[in-house]
Amino acid sequence: MHLQRTQQKERTSDIFLELVMAHDTEPLAETSVVKFKNQDFRSLRDHCLSRGQLFVDDTFPAEASSIGQKLLKGKRLSKLEWKRPQDLSFGSPHFILEGASRFDIQQGRAGDCWFLAALGSLTQNPQCLQKILMDQSYSHQYAGIFQFRFWQCGQWVEVVIDDRLPVVGKNFLFVHPRRDNQEFWPCLMEKAYAKLLGSYSQLHYGYLPDALVDLTGGVVTVVNLHTSPSHLLMAVKTAIQAGSMVACATPKGLTEEAEVMENGLVSQHAYTVTGAEQIQYQRGWEEIIRLWNPWGNTEWRGRWRDGSQEWKETQDPRKSQLYGNKDDGEFWMSCRDFQDNFSCLFICNQIPITMDHGITPNESWQQMWFESQVTSGNTAELTCCDPCLLKNIHSSISWLSCTASCRGQRRDVQYLFDVQEPTDGNNVVVAFTIMPQSLRTEEEIFPLQFQVFKVDSQFQKFQDRLPPAFFSPFRNAAQGIDYASRCNFTRSFHLSPGTYVVVPSAHGKEVEFLLRVFLKMPDKDRNPSSNFNLRALKGSLSENGSQKSSFYRYMDQGLDIDATQLQSLLNQEFRTGPPGDTFSLDQCQSIMALMDLKVNGRLDQEEFARLQNRLIHCQHVFQNIQRSPGVFLSSDLWKAIESTEFLSGVFISKELLNLMTLRYSDSSGHVSFPSLVCFLIRLETMAKAFRNLSKDGKGIYLTEMEWMNLVMYS
Repeated sequence: MHLQRTQQKERTSDIFLELVMAHDTEPLAETSVVKFKNQDFRSLRDHCLSRGQLFVDDTFPAEASSIGQKLLKGKRLSKLEWKRPQDLSFGSPHFILEGASRFDIQQGRAGDCWFLAALGSLTQNPQCLQKILMDQSYSHQYAGIFQFRFWQCGQWVEVVIDDRLPVVGKNFLFVHPRRDNQEFWPCLMEKAYAKLLGSYSQLHYGYLPDALVDLTGGVVTVVNLHTSPSHLLMAVKTAIQAGSMVACATPKGLTEEAEVMENGLVSQHAYTVTGAEQIQYQRGWEEIIRLWNPWGNTEWRGRWRDGSQEWKETQDPRKSQLYGNKDDGEFWMSCRDFQDNFSCLFICNQIPITMDHGITPNESWQQMWFESQVTSGNTAELTCCDPCLLKNIHSSISWLSCTASCRGQRRDVQYLFDVQEPTDGNNVVVAFTIMPQSLRTEEEIFPLQFQVFKVDSQFQKFQDRLPPAFFSPFRNAAQGIDYASRCNFTRSFHLSPGTYVVVPSAHGKEVEFLLRVFLKMPDKDRNPSSNFNLRALKGSLSENGSQKSSFYRYMDQGLDIDATQLQSLLNQEFRTGPPGDTFSLDQCQSIMALMDLKVNGRLDQEEFARLQNRLIHCQHVFQNIQRSPGVFLSSDLWKAIESTEFLSGVFISKELLNLMTLRYSDSSGHVSFPSLVCFLIRLETMAKAFRNLSKDGKGIYLTEMEWMNLVMYS
């Protein structure tokens, strides 16, 4: 199997409400969904319901061809049958029961841990997972048909399947549900992915980055654990809490098959990274990392394993929250053991994570998309694509989606881009993604090559195409750090300002691909002496030319601010609604408590910078959703939640939304801008408090004092 891996570093905090702010993820654009094999789920389902029939998918038949020779070869499958879940006497089937979890996944005979480990990571981002799983059920409008979505070369592809699954006797051949809950979403999703790629055999051994990209449309950062930076633990924890997908793999063993080693790890196997902590141990601290095995019942046997002496000896007050001795495939191990036993770690995010200084949450990236085809020795031509700007300002990414793409002509392809100003570390990421259907079944190597050249001043007059004279055999290509899988090739560069050209070529056949070029943007307005990013705030201030606003006075003097000062500042700089809609002292005290990570009743520069970015985004949400200037209706609160990037992955029930309407609107059903700010920030803080305190994502245990601290000072 072809896999790779990572890791990081973190500081623990005894401050109860100190939360790592979430990176946001790309929304699934409905307009970009393509019907795989032209099958429309709704019309097929309605046809079956009207006739009282269960759907039978002729495009992925219940035959050996759908399994494929790679998995059929040498297997005793003469008694193979295809059955629907209700035909097996294990109890009533469910699509999802009490929420989707990685523990619902149990790997079968296919060597698709690379896909299941990625899927296990996706379950930690419920919002993104739900957009792929859709609203489906075995109890409502059931017709034996299900649909799933996967990202393929810049567009989401909807795959329809029937729910007949291959079994031998009563044993599922591939992913199977746990007998205690009978949830079938992982089995059906595996089948849909097999259909997309051609057969279950196409899932048998693969590349972890391919699955990460197919499930998110993100870009993968590969971290070599043997040369990892000292801040690796913090980077891993930040990435997980930010909603990024994090997974890793063990190196190849002595044989071609995945085998359980003496230490309990499986060779040539993919794992999901589900947590990272620094824990008190023997008068000091130890860095530990939590992993989950898609096999579900095979765990690490070394230090910090379930039932280990280390867990018995630790006096860390979070022990009950972090540790549970269960045979569920999830376990802790020390970071040193992790680095010794795993090769590479993958972090998949909507924008690149350069890892130059850990996960840096205040970077901006510009992205350019190009779709094209390349034949052997040739490239397709550059046509202009409007770039879209990805901003990640102080841990809050604002995704402004670019739906335009470029369809290249089949001539020499030259993709030009400019690096405007110098930036630290790797500042350009070039990512190629191949449409899987372009590949031959036996093809293992990535079918494209590409080089990046700097364009000399004498050639910059050529706007559309560089002449053959430019490509002399003595011209040196830019060097970078890269990784390649079967369908994805990504290379990171540190490039000086100038014009550059990407020149791809194929290995002998026509290849359909998507090229994405990510350019790190310089943070011009950042004050080197502080942790403030001023760009967004300056854009939100009124154009009065004054350099003596409250904000700048506090910035110049480097002062912390209390609730009274915050009230004055917000009413000067952030009034969005009618003149009467001002921030009250009570609202500012509430905001102060929510953003006061140091719990000292004041906001320092870093804390106010976090608040500032949320205020700017709240302004944008308020202005986009208001029915008329200054009029925001309580019935639109749900739109505000969906439109708020820093609430990615947060869901509330209709009942809670009704309560929030009562809490934050006036008698006429209007919500003021200050009330909207209080609502959105409190919702974010409480959701993250739960996630940080919950071990399984379903509940938390708190002492009375912890509970009182949480609910009273917020």
